[in-house]
Amino acid sequence: MKDFFYAIQDLFVNVLFLPFDSLRQIELENWWIANAMTWLLTIIGLVAFVYWMLQLRKFDQNNEEDKSVTSHSYL
Repeated sequence: MKDFFYAIQDLFVNVLFLPFDSLRQIELENWWIANAMTWLLTIIGLVAFVYWMLQLRKFDQNNEEDKSVTSHSYL
């Protein structure tokens, strides 16, 4: 049973977290390269946000939505 947990440790430490170890070493030399993944995900999120806002604006300008003000019966 002990070998099973050591195998899990070996998998995470020596295989799955290896890219993060290399990023940690690169950070000492160049901060921008080390944070390239962060910048990439930030740009993807920004592009998705702008696209979503443009789609919402397009549907809002079609005037298809019922915007009549009504309240719930319990109010």
